[in-house]
Amino acid sequence: MKAQVFRGVNQLSYEDIPVPTLEPDEVLVQVRVVGLCQSDIKKIRYPLYEPPRIFGHETAGTIAALGNNVKGWQVGQRVAVMHHIPCMHCVYCLNDNFSMCDVYKNISTTAGFNASGGGFADYVKVPGHIVENGGLIPIPDNISFEEASFVEPTNCCLKAVKKAQIAPGQTVLVTGAGPIGLMFIMLVKYFGAKAIATDLLPSRIEKALSVGAEAAFDARDADLTAKIHALTGGLGVDVTLLAVPSDKAFFQALDSTRKGGKILFFAEFPDEVEIPINPNILYRREIDLIGSYSSSYRLQNLSADIVFNQRIDVQALISDRYPLKDLSAAVEQAIAPTPNTYKILIYP
Repeated sequence: MKAQVFRGVNQLSYEDIPVPTLEPDEVLVQVRVVGLCQSDIKKIRYPLYEPPRIFGHETAGTIAALGNNVKGWQVGQRVAVMHHIPCMHCVYCLNDNFSMCDVYKNISTTAGFNASGGGFADYVKVPGHIVENGGLIPIPDNISFEEASFVEPTNCCLKAVKKAQIAPGQTVLVTGAGPIGLMFIMLVKYFGAKAIATDLLPSRIEKALSVGAEAAFDARDADLTAKIHALTGGLGVDVTLLAVPSDKAFFQALDSTRKGGKILFFAEFPDEVEIPINPNILYRREIDLIGSYSSSYRLQNLSADIVFNQRIDVQALISDRYPLKDLSAAVEQAIAPTPNTYKILIYP
C-alpha cells in the first residue's frame, strides 16, 4: 500500500509499505479520507517524535478485514475511527482526565512502524483495545466520509466547551478563526451562547460571521477591548477560548474577560514561550485559567450525534482537498494559508 512516512523533521516520504497484518482482535480499515490537523503539522515540523512514523488521526473509511475473534462488525461497513481509547480504570480515567491515561496515550491506530495514528496511508490497523471499547463508530448512510472525519476534532472542541462550562446566554470570545476557531463558533452557538471572534485575515473575519459569530474583529484593532466591553454591557466576555498560540491573544483575553470568567488554552504554544502574569490579576478578578487537550471518551457519543445529525455544518469548514501523494503541499498550505484556507482533507 501507499503511505506518507515521516522520516525526520519536514521529511515526508511517499512510499510503498506492507499492509498491516491483523491479530485476532484487530480490524483493518481502508482509509477514505483523513483530516489534516494542526497536531499532525506540529509533529512533522518539529523534532518531537523519533521516525519512522505515519501520522494522521481524523480518519473515516471502510472496514477491509476482521481478525478471527472480532464480533459485531462486517467487512464493507463504513466507520469513523477514534485513534485513542482510555483504560477507564486508572486514577486519570476515574477523574475524567482521559487524555492523561497511559493507555490512551500509548495505544493508537497504526499503518506501520511506531503507532502514531496511521491515517496518512491506504489502510490503518485498529488495535483490539480500541475495537472492543467503542473506537469504531458506524457512519449513517446519509453521512459522507468527509463529514464523518470531523467526529474526532468535534470531540476535542466539545471537550473544551464543556470544560469551560459554556452555557446559554453567555458571551464567548474565540481568538482565531481558522478551522478550530470556526468550529468553536458553531458549537458556542449550538449551545445557546454568543460568540465574538478575532483574526488577522479579513476573509476569516467574514467567515466567522457567516458561521454564526455575533461579531468579529481584527485582532490588531487598537480598540478591540473597548469594542468587546461595549458588546457585553461593560463587563467583558464570560469565557475566552484561545484557539491560537499567541501571547498577545492571551493578554487580549485577560483584558476582555469579565471578573469571575474563564480563559481556556486550546492551542498548544511553543515550549520556549513564557507568558509573564501578575498572579494578583487572577486572584483579585477570580479568573480561571484552564487547559483542554485532545478528546474526551465521555463525549464520544455526543460528538457523533452533533456531526451525524448535522447540528453544526462541518462541510462549511472544508476549503481544500489533496491526494495523499501531495501531503507535503497540503502541510505547506496549512503553514502559510491563503485567505480562504480552512480545513484541509487528505485522500489516499
